[in-house]
Amino acid sequence: MGCAPSIHVSQSGVIYCRDSDESNSPCHITSVSQGSAAPQPGLFVQTDAADAVPRSRASGPPSAARVRRARRAELGSGSSTDSAVPTGTTCRGRRRHCCSSAEAETQTNYSNVKQVSPAEVRIGPMRLTQDPIQVLLIFAKEDSQSDGFWWACDRAGFRCNIARTPESALECFLDKHHEIIVIDHRQTRNFDAEAVCRSIRATNPSEHTVILAVVSQASGDHEEASVLPLLHAGFNRRFVENSSITACYNELIQIEHGEVRSQFKLRACNSVFTALDHCHEAIEITSDEHVIQYVNPAFERMMGYHKGELLGKELAELPKSDKNRADLLDTINTCIKKGKIHKIHRDSGDNSQTESHSLRYKNRRRESIDVKSISSRGSDAPSLQNRRYPSMARIHSMTIEAPITKVINIINAAQENSPVTVAEALDRVLEILRTTELYSPQLGTKDEDPHTSDLVGGLMTDGLRRLSGNEYVFTKNVHQSHSHLAMPITINDVPPCIAQLLDNEESWEFNIFELEAVTHKRPLVYLGLKVFSRFGVCEFLHCSETTLRAWLQVIEANYHSSNAYHNSTHAADVLHATAFFLGKERVKGSLDQLDEVAALIAATVHDVDHPGRTNSFLCNAGSELAVLYNDTAVLESHHTALAFQLTVKDNKCNIFKNIDRNHYRTLRQAIIDMVLATEMTKHFEHVNKFVNSINKPMAAETEGSDCECNPIGKNLPENQMLIKRMMIKCADVANPCRPLDLCIEWAGRISEEYFAQTDEEKRQGLPVVMPVFDRNTCSIPKSQISFIDYFITDMFDAWDAFAHLPALMQHLANNYKHWKTLDDLKCKSLRLPSDN
Repeated sequence: MGCAPSIHVSQSGVIYCRDSDESNSPCHITSVSQGSAAPQPGLFVQTDAADAVPRSRASGPPSAARVRRARRAELGSGSSTDSAVPTGTTCRGRRRHCCSSAEAETQTNYSNVKQVSPAEVRIGPMRLTQDPIQVLLIFAKEDSQSDGFWWACDRAGFRCNIARTPESALECFLDKHHEIIVIDHRQTRNFDAEAVCRSIRATNPSEHTVILAVVSQASGDHEEASVLPLLHAGFNRRFVENSSITACYNELIQIEHGEVRSQFKLRACNSVFTALDHCHEAIEITSDEHVIQYVNPAFERMMGYHKGELLGKELAELPKSDKNRADLLDTINTCIKKGKIHKIHRDSGDNSQTESHSLRYKNRRRESIDVKSISSRGSDAPSLQNRRYPSMARIHSMTIEAPITKVINIINAAQENSPVTVAEALDRVLEILRTTELYSPQLGTKDEDPHTSDLVGGLMTDGLRRLSGNEYVFTKNVHQSHSHLAMPITINDVPPCIAQLLDNEESWEFNIFELEAVTHKRPLVYLGLKVFSRFGVCEFLHCSETTLRAWLQVIEANYHSSNAYHNSTHAADVLHATAFFLGKERVKGSLDQLDEVAALIAATVHDVDHPGRTNSFLCNAGSELAVLYNDTAVLESHHTALAFQLTVKDNKCNIFKNIDRNHYRTLRQAIIDMVLATEMTKHFEHVNKFVNSINKPMAAETEGSDCECNPIGKNLPENQMLIKRMMIKCADVANPCRPLDLCIEWAGRISEEYFAQTDEEKRQGLPVVMPVFDRNTCSIPKSQISFIDYFITDMFDAWDAFAHLPALMQHLANNYKHWKTLDDLKCKSLRLPSDN
C-alpha cells in the first residue's frame, strides 16, 4: 500500500519529496527559489541555495548531467515542508526511525533493489536481530563518486544519509549511529576529512562504526601515499576513488560482511558481559592455561578479593601473595560444591565449558590435579574459619554493629554448613537485606495502572530536581482574622448549635462537615476543646483552658482555609479519628497518658501551614522549605517545627510552659515522631514493622503457640512507638473508611487539590508529578480504587486486627464497591449523573 506524499526540507535549502513507496518511476527534479510554493508530490526539488540533489537515473549507467526542469512547483495537496533535519543534512534513504512524519525516502528505478528486512545472526547460542545497515556519506558537493555510493547503498538495501558540512555530519551521526561512514578525502578546500573523522571518533557511538576514506588516484609519477595517517586519524579503510556503482557496491558489501558483522558480534559480547556483571551468581572465566581472565562483582563479593588481585593470575599463584590467604581455593571449591560459583573454562579452540558442582584444575602439562593439591603448598596459612577477607574485615571488627549487620553475619554463618538449596535461598535473602529500601515494594502495575503509578510517585517520592527557575514560596495566614465569630471563653460557653453537634463527637459517624459549616470553617478550635477536655489534657499539662483555647486558635489560624483538602477541617477530622482510636480497649491498654496527649497534639498540628502542594512539587519548584530540609520530608518537618515555634513564642498560648523539662522532651519527641510518620515515603516501613512486631506476636499469643515473641505491653517503648505511628497514619487517611457521603466529599476535595497542583505545574513549567490528575481527563473513581488498593487495605487490615474496628472495615468495603461501580460504568465523577 502506498504512503501519502511526503516532503523533507533540510536547513541547507534542499527539499526532497516522494509520493509512494511503491512507485518505480524515475524521480523528477525541479529548481525553485527559497520561499516558493511547495513542490508537487513525486518531485525531487532543489532550491537555488544548494546544488545537492542526486541525478535521476535510468536503468543504464549513471548520467553525467543533472536533469532539471525550468519551472516552479505548484503547491501539492497533502505535502508538508515543516519537517527538518540537522543543519546541512539530507536524509535520503530508508531509515530505521524517521525524524518526523513528513520525512521523505528516495526512490529508484532499479528493478533489482532488494527490500532488506532485519537479519538474524547467531553467535553461539545467542540469536540476534541485525537491522539494515545505515550509511552516512559526507561529501561537500555532489559528484559522480557520491552518487556512486548513494546508488550502491540503494542496491544493497542500506539506509543512507548525506551530509554536506562537518557540523551536520556529526549531528546526523549522533542521531542515527550509522554503521558505515564514507568521508570524501580527495579535496581539502571544502573541509578537513581527517578532522571530521577525529570529531566523530571522539563520540561514544563511533566505537562500533567503520569509517571509509575516499582518496584520489595516485598520479603516474607519484608513489602511492602511506595509509598510516588515515589510520591515525581514525579511518578503518581507504577507497581509491571509483564512481562505478559496482565498485562502490562491492566495497560496502565487503565492509558489511567483514568489519560491520564483527562489530555487531562485539556489541553482543559487551551485552553478555553487562549481564554477567549484574548476575547474582559468582562467575569466573579462565583461559586454557587456567589464568583468570574475568570475574564478576558477585565473585568479588563472595571471595573477598577485588579484580586487580585476580585478573591475569593463576589460581595456584594467588596463595603466594602476601595479601591473600592460602585457602582461597578451598573456599572456591566449597562454594562450587554449594552451587554458588560458576566456572567458565575456555580451551584453545574457543569452546567453553562450565563447571558448577565440582572443580579440578589442569596444570600447564595438562595433568589433572585437585584443588587441594594446589592449596597444600601454602598449608602454613591460617584456616578458613580464622580468615577474614579484606573487604569484610572492617565490618566484622566493629565494636558496635547495626542490627542489619548482625542479621547478615548470622545468615553468613548459617550458610557454611547448609545444603545447596538452603544456601541459595539464603543468598537471595542476603541480596534483599543488603538493599537500602527494605520496606518499599516495587510497583508491578506501573505501566498498566497510571493512576496507581501517579499516586505512588506523587506521594512516596520527594520529587525530581527542579527544571525551572520558578520559585514556590509559602504564604502563611498567621494573621488571619476570625473576628466575625466570638471565641468561647470555656467549653461551657460554646453556642448551642455547635454544642449539639459535639455531643456526637465520640461516634465514628460524626459529620465533620456540619461542624465546619456552623463554625464558619473553624472546627478545630471547638472540637479540640471538647476532645482535649475529655482526655484531661489541660490537667496533664498543668495549663488553663484559656491557654489551650489560645493555642488551638493560633494553630487553626495557620491552616490555609483556601486549601480544598489540607485545611483545619482535615486537621479536625484527623483529631477526631485519633480520639476515636484512643478509646479502643487494646489501644488504651497499650499507651499511657503521655502517649495519649502526644497523639492528640500531633493530630492537631500534623498539617499546620500546609500549602496544598505535595513534597514533590516543593522540591521541583525549589521552595525555601525544600532547600531548608534538603528535599527530605519537607512538609512534615515544617509542620512540627512551626507548631513548636508557634507554641513557645507566646506565653499566652504555650501549653507546655508548666510541665517538667524531662516530660516536655519526651512529649516533644513523641509528637515529632508521630508527625514525621505521616510522610508517605516511609509508609510501607511503618506498616510492615507494625505487622511484624505487633500483629504477628499478638496472633501467636492468641493461638497459644510456643513462639517466644515479646508480648505487647506498656513496658515496651518500641511497641508503643509503633502503635502511635500506625494510629496517626490511619487517622490521617481514614477518609475511605468514613460513611459513604463523607468519603465522597473528601475524595472530591483531595482531587480538587491535586487538580490545582497540576494546573500550577503546567503554568510554571514544572514537572507534572501526577499527570492523571488533569481536571479534564481524570477518573476520580480510578484514583480512589488505586489509593485503597495500594495504601489503605493492608494498613487498615493490620490496624483492625489490633484495635478491632468492624464498622470501619464495613464502610471501607461499601465505599470500594461504590467506586468500582462508577468505574465499571465508565463514570469519572464522584457520583452517577442521576444521583447528582
